[in-house]
Amino acid sequence: MQDFQTLIREVPDFPTPGVIFRDITPLLADAGAFARCIDALAEPWLGQGVQAVCGIESRGFIFGAALAQKLNAGFVPLRKPGKLPPPVVEERYQLEYGVDRLQIREGALKPGERVLLADDVLATGGTLAAARALVERFGVALAGACVVIELEAMQGRKRWNGTSPLRALVRY
Repeated sequence: MQDFQTLIREVPDFPTPGVIFRDITPLLADAGAFARCIDALAEPWLGQGVQAVCGIESRGFIFGAALAQKLNAGFVPLRKPGKLPPPVVEERYQLEYGVDRLQIREGALKPGERVLLADDVLATGGTLAAARALVERFGVALAGACVVIELEAMQGRKRWNGTSPLRALVRY
């Protein structure tokens, strides 16, 4: 996992003063490292019968789509409002300073389907918790979730709740 950290650039004071942004674009630009990253994300789920990978907008699409290919599963995008044609199912969730929503196409998942959630970063855990609540409305079997980066100081893992695993490749 150490080689992934060397390809994640620290950008101080972005997007606001005091924040250290973790830029994954150097990791994505390195074909070998990106392939190893997808292999590492997929490894715990190989042979686990994952049928769909739900990628969370927007950087979760990058990892989720590649994971779906690696796991021989379908890819289902979880989008911000106004990006999917109706009908959609929606989950509202609290942000630090407001409310946001995630949407999925109605009928995108089937009851009992084994689903994996994928995103780039776990921070406060609100988005991942909303994604979990959204897909569970379909009666799926949640295999778990994976992220490339976990910002441990933000304590987002506490919001994960439940028995399905949450895996992170790099922790800060």
